Amino acid sequence: MKQFAALSTNNRQPYGLAEWMTFVIPSLLGVLLFITPVSVGEQFTIPVALLASALKSSIGDTIAPLITLIIIFTGLLTLATKVFKPGFINHSTFLSGLFDVSPVWCFVRFLGMTFAILSLFEMGPAAIWSEDTGGMVLFDLLPTLFSVFIFAGLLLPLLMNFGLLELLGSLLTKIMRPVFGLPGRAAITCIASWLGDGSVGILMTSKQYETSHYTQREAAVIGTTFSAVSITFSLVVIAQVGLEHMFGPFYLTVCLAGIAAAIIVPKLPPLSNKKDLYITGEVRKADSEVIPAGQSAFFWGVSNAINKATEADNHPVKVLKDGLKNAIDMVFGVLPVVMGIGTVALITAEYTPVFNYLGMPFIPLLELLQIPEAELASRTMVVGFADMFVPSILAASIETEMTRFVIAALSLTQLIYLSEVGALLLGSKVPVSLVELFMIFILRTLVTLPVIAAMAHLFF
Repeated sequence: MKQFAALSTNNRQPYGLAEWMTFVIPSLLGVLLFITPVSVGEQFTIPVALLASALKSSIGDTIAPLITLIIIFTGLLTLATKVFKPGFINHSTFLSGLFDVSPVWCFVRFLGMTFAILSLFEMGPAAIWSEDTGGMVLFDLLPTLFSVFIFAGLLLPLLMNFGLLELLGSLLTKIMRPVFGLPGRAAITCIASWLGDGSVGILMTSKQYETSHYTQREAAVIGTTFSAVSITFSLVVIAQVGLEHMFGPFYLTVCLAGIAAAIIVPKLPPLSNKKDLYITGEVRKADSEVIPAGQSAFFWGVSNAINKATEADNHPVKVLKDGLKNAIDMVFGVLPVVMGIGTVALITAEYTPVFNYLGMPFIPLLELLQIPEAELASRTMVVGFADMFVPSILAASIETEMTRFVIAALSLTQLIYLSEVGALLLGSKVPVSLVELFMIFILRTLVTLPVIAAMAHLFF
């Protein structure tokens, strides 16, 4: 009882049952929805992903036209905001942040609007709307993102507003700070991505950055390093290259290479050049996750968690509004960006030799690492920047199992691909540019390839 009495407010009084329940109940619901694995057939996922899948199925074939309308609405309202400056937008911090964007993002939104219309009606050049380019983004990728954004946006306050991150931050800071230079709470981003969907991790990171829980450096590192690929998608990739029987060694390799990249890449430019400043420009405060002398990590974390959960801002109506804003921000702000940038990336990969040329410098490295069919493998090295699944498609025709293994594992550890993760990061508030994303992609390739090659030589 003495220990629990220490979990107190400034007047050193123990927390009451109502205060405990304010922390425990929403946090448990958040854990259940975002982190708890559930079995579906031979695979497992998280409940939020199941809800998203159910919504996607219930909307059916009308989801692509609905998404196109959303993208058109966003584009037209962005134009109206620039030209007419309507008062209801300019006087709202949320709406002005959503629609009063820079000229570059105006162009990207109009590009996305154009591609969506052409892809929906299969008009114009087939290179734009084919099932390998704009058609894939509009009919395959965006429906999944739309459904995930709806539920993840609405339910994310359960994870973020009621103290769970404060508790995990205190428990994990002794690992995350020394090893990765990040707050302990960043670990939950990786868990949610690993079990569910990388887009959830990016959404969490962006919102934590916007609320000054992460600095510029922390948000950039977490968004490009800890939005891990889900186990479900890993199964899809290994099946595509015909090595399902090696999933255990394969996923072990992906994890080891991912950890190596998470330790090394943030210590190199451009991530190392990011400043430890909050979105407001303030310098990073003293770490609230540092545990005072004489206090246990658990009880300090619980104390911080209950203080967070009992804040006045956590009124149910306010929490619901925050969830709605999250969902609207991602659906209207990010889907047009993914449509525009994703389609351009896939057109470049499918109809130009750009990525083949960019892959040529990797031939000597692949030969040095003794990877068979190095020239064929080199063509897949950079094409993953356009879409994560393309390298596995190309690798399926390579005869050597070891080479297919390396390409499949590398495609997952490169992590940054413009058809989804890259476009999501660019469309979010996370402070990274397109050039920086490509540099991070190349660095992750150079760091993880030797690790993957070493593991491949052990297994083959």
